[in-house]
Amino acid sequence: MKKITRIVLASGNAGKVREINKLFAGTDIEVIPQSEFNVPDVPETGTTFVENAIIKARHAAEYTGLPAISDDSGIEVDALDARPGVYSARYAGENASDGDNNNKMLEELKGVPESERTARYHCLIVFMRSPADPVPIITQGSWEGRILEAPTGEGGFGYDPIFYVPTHGCSGGELPLEVKNTLSHRSIALNAMLEEFKKHKYI
Repeated sequence: MKKITRIVLASGNAGKVREINKLFAGTDIEVIPQSEFNVPDVPETGTTFVENAIIKARHAAEYTGLPAISDDSGIEVDALDARPGVYSARYAGENASDGDNNNKMLEELKGVPESERTARYHCLIVFMRSPADPVPIITQGSWEGRILEAPTGEGGFGYDPIFYVPTHGCSGGELPLEVKNTLSHRSIALNAMLEEFKKHKYI
């Protein structure tokens, strides 16, 4: 199998770029964000995480001519009937900030007792060797927690400041990146992807 040294990351999210590059450190792979190639955004029209991840990876590979990796991730909250799910990034509207999304979730969960605030992050990662790759590699990870009543911590991104991590007794926003990278849904999915790369002899 051909070794892979350059992959375009189908995301402009600085937090994801930072986390993924940190997790790929130690390999010969250089992960380049699609923003360096001026790849335009593609509409995420899928109704599942895996559909959206495939759409984004195919688009980035087609535009750049490089193999592409993409993730689609979000949070599901049991008390909200698994919402916001694939709409996590735009839960409070198309151009919503992380703060807007967090505030909307806290408002919707007002009065819901701690025992019913269970939630989990999901991450689906797709790797495509080319836009026409008929067998993309797909891995996934999930991270269990619950939603706090107010944000705490300045780290992380997305819903991290209101996502309580029971194993560490703090929010995702209070975890150092090194610790988060051993726990998070994205790190689980990415580590599974690294194992797939080894199995396919890409690295």
